[in-house]
Amino acid sequence: MQRIVVIGAGAMGCLFAAKLALAGHRVTVADVDQARMDAIAAQGIALSLDDGDFAARVGACPIAAVDGPVDLLILFTKGMHSAAAIASAAHLVDTGCTVLTLQNGLGNTDAIAAVFPRERIVWGVTDFPADLHGANAVSSHGQGHVWLAGLIPAADARARHVADILDGAGLNARFAPEVEAMVWDKVAFNSALNALCTLGQVPVGRLDSAPIRRIVSTIMDEIAAIARAEGIAFDHARTMAKVDFALANHTGHKPSMLQDRLAGRRTEVESINGAVLAVAARHGLAAPTLELVTDLVRLGEPA
Repeated sequence: MQRIVVIGAGAMGCLFAAKLALAGHRVTVADVDQARMDAIAAQGIALSLDDGDFAARVGACPIAAVDGPVDLLILFTKGMHSAAAIASAAHLVDTGCTVLTLQNGLGNTDAIAAVFPRERIVWGVTDFPADLHGANAVSSHGQGHVWLAGLIPAADARARHVADILDGAGLNARFAPEVEAMVWDKVAFNSALNALCTLGQVPVGRLDSAPIRRIVSTIMDEIAAIARAEGIAFDHARTMAKVDFALANHTGHKPSMLQDRLAGRRTEVESINGAVLAVAARHGLAAPTLELVTDLVRLGEPA
């Protein structure tokens, strides 16, 4: 049994916390939303999957109230909150815990490395869909996976151990040395699909049409050029295959960017789309379709 702390009790944080708790680990979630913390502490997390409904007993408290020992710390906040969230967990550095991020966007590992040693940081991506319902209920329908590796080679042994823990909880996790390219795949995927779902206020399945696919493919071409300028082995066909998988298997899923828009919250557009455009600007590259879609999402952001 591992002592696992999940920072961020949104849809993905609740999904992973519940799956890990059901696998027998001691799990605590930490969030700044006190009402959510109260609900989880009192009732646990209600998890709805394709194979049934489950109730996971999970601890909940402010991160400042968490003390050692901690084996694994998972950061699952939105990208714009990463720096503040990981700084609030600085008191856990001395526990020797591994820190994992599967967050969307770019820059999350930099925020973690400002607090925790790089040789203890594991990063990766997941394509699990998750939708939050109320304070403490989450659903995930359709297959998903996790791919991860150490941020530096010295962290790879920890990454393999984390992959075993997640895989044992039914999270289909694998060690993937090529994870940096996969992070860019996910950023490209989210820059297109999450933004378009948000603009149309529709779930993923509604994007499955020839006109929208043309927009998605154009955005992928633009991001491919940006990634390659960064030295990333970006594969357009591989990313489009992930788009096809999502359109076929996650038809009813509302991406987190859309969920935030519907709830009147700020979205992650700056840590996903905006971060890619910042890299493009650094290399003097134009990405007109990505920039247009991003600006339209920005138009709907709360003041």
